[in-house]
Amino acid sequence: MSDAKTSTGNFFEDFRLGQQIRHATPRTVTTGDVALYNGLFGSRFAVQSSDNFAQAIGYRQAPVDDLLVFHIVFGKTVPDISLNAVANLGYADCRFLKPVYPGATLSATSEVIGLKENSNRKTGIVYVRSRGFDESGTAVLDYVRWVMVRKRDEKAPAPDEVVPELPATVEVDLLGNGCPIVNNGAYDNVLAGSRHRFGDYSKGEKIDHVAGITVEDAEHMIATRLYQNTARIHFDHFTESKSRFGKRLIYGGHPISLARALSFNGLGNAFHIAAINGGRHVSPLFAGLTVFAWTEVLDTAKLHGRRDVGALRLRTVATKDKPCADFPYKNGDDYDTAVILDLDYWVLMPK
Repeated sequence: MSDAKTSTGNFFEDFRLGQQIRHATPRTVTTGDVALYNGLFGSRFAVQSSDNFAQAIGYRQAPVDDLLVFHIVFGKTVPDISLNAVANLGYADCRFLKPVYPGATLSATSEVIGLKENSNRKTGIVYVRSRGFDESGTAVLDYVRWVMVRKRDEKAPAPDEVVPELPATVEVDLLGNGCPIVNNGAYDNVLAGSRHRFGDYSKGEKIDHVAGITVEDAEHMIATRLYQNTARIHFDHFTESKSRFGKRLIYGGHPISLARALSFNGLGNAFHIAAINGGRHVSPLFAGLTVFAWTEVLDTAKLHGRRDVGALRLRTVATKDKPCADFPYKNGDDYDTAVILDLDYWVLMPK
């Protein structure tokens, strides 16, 4: 029997610099997807929850949650980029370019922009710039990620090492395209769940989001399947029970969505993620652990030509089994052992 009709995915030595990859499968986003996502994470931001609220301030209807868009586009890339991944390592230069509404069909492409073999010669790091498009061919998302991928053959020669230079932060002038002009007079603080707007936040402020959410195997597997993310490390207990962790690893996007949902308590009017400057999965997350989060305001910025919204640059830190009243982060140069996520991003908030 021939196995030529099936694929084991790409290994590190299969990638080449400049490689262009067009990913399967286009995905039409439905209100059912939105409802399932909300059921899994419990996000409460009013703009994404209510058509009436969104329409009153300038949207066509309630847009799809920014992170659901990110996860769906990310999921398209997995069979070609990270099916044989050990771990997804980080993100940079991520911009949300256009509101996505239910009914939109999303597709994705990627370009390999960097390659670096690890010293153990068993794995290498692949850097890709991935883009998501709607059915009109308009880009809705653009981001860079880097992922550690297994080698098929440890003796395979390494490609020339290229590590791309990436911006430390998305420039303020590039923010805002994913948000229509907001009618601030129609923005109801009571219905939004917070009276704090852009001018109420200051650089250096820290916010403990208080609550925690325990992760269950069924939930993280349903969530990852929702995005058609096929990375076997998240699903295959038979194989992963023999891995160094001895269990399934939770998709790194899962704690991002949990932390974002938790951040509503303190940042209830931060209704739109405009960009992700950088992110690190500091340590793995497994079922049975409880995720907590806190946020620091790194900067505030006015947007050129926009009087309706301002931008907050935030660092959200998520932890496992450790409440965040004392804002756990780093001990010297090393992360606190409870930290699982360090995410640096821009949000928009009404003035």
